Amino acid sequence: MTERQGWRGRYFEDFTLGDVYYHPLGRTVTTTDNMWFTLLTQNTAMVHVDHHYAAQTEFERPLVDSTFTLALITGQSVTDVSQNVMANLGWDEVRLPAPVFEGDTLYSRSKVIALRESRSRPNVGIVTVATEGFNQDGVVVCSFKRTLLVYKRDHAPRPQVPRPPEDTLPPVQE
Repeated sequence: MTERQGWRGRYFEDFTLGDVYYHPLGRTVTTTDNMWFTLLTQNTAMVHVDHHYAAQTEFERPLVDSTFTLALITGQSVTDVSQNVMANLGWDEVRLPAPVFEGDTLYSRSKVIALRESRSRPNVGIVTVATEGFNQDGVVVCSFKRTLLVYKRDHAPRPQVPRPPEDTLPPVQE
């Protein structure tokens, strides 16, 4: 039997300028997502939490908190972009060109637009990506550039996944 490790994300050496990653997971935004995130962040805009109020706006329904949209699209990119991050350095040129509504399903992609070695930390490199989030109709709802420090392969911390010794487990079922 050959044991294969699961995906552990890209290290600095794995990035190539111009590569585009279509992130694998979409996510439908719920009323609960919008309510909780808005309340957790102490956002007092009624257009997010009061359906009666929102019905009187030009949108005629609640808008999803834009910082939730930014967080969700960033989160979707982690698998491909920042699984091996040391630190985020910043989000630039954040744009929200179209509204997000409860019930929309969001997807995302990122393009590698800059790479360089860190001058002060030999164990990481600096990666910049341009990320777009779009809804189920292909409408771009969020875009930004994100710059981060990504570990080099031989310098990343190695997570220890706790599990029982192999000889104590039953055989793998076929």
